[in-house]
Amino acid sequence: MTDSNALDPEDRKIVTLARSARARNGVPEGAAVRDETGRTYVAGTVELDSLKLSALQAAVAMAVASGAKSLEAAAVVTEAESASAQDRAAVRDLGGPGTPVLVAAPDGTVRATVTAG
Repeated sequence: MTDSNALDPEDRKIVTLARSARARNGVPEGAAVRDETGRTYVAGTVELDSLKLSALQAAVAMAVASGAKSLEAAAVVTEAESASAQDRAAVRDLGGPGTPVLVAAPDGTVRATVTAG
């Protein structure tokens, strides 16, 4: 586990945004991504009859829809121990295999940092 205060301020920001999205919307996961220009995109889990997206997939989709060309980093706040293969694939598609994905607990404590690889 990583103390959130030990994170780079920009990484701490996306963890905070992801945590806020989860809490505000009452969804299982919240996520945030930062693009190549420093803009951030925030989303929660989408659970419709016709559309199901994890929070991280939704955040990547928002970045793409807004014209992002690449990602610098991603964060997901979840009960899960790690980011799923599908979530890492979505980040990899836009950011490349080396893009860091911060996986944080609901209290904001970063459990792991993995690459989209």
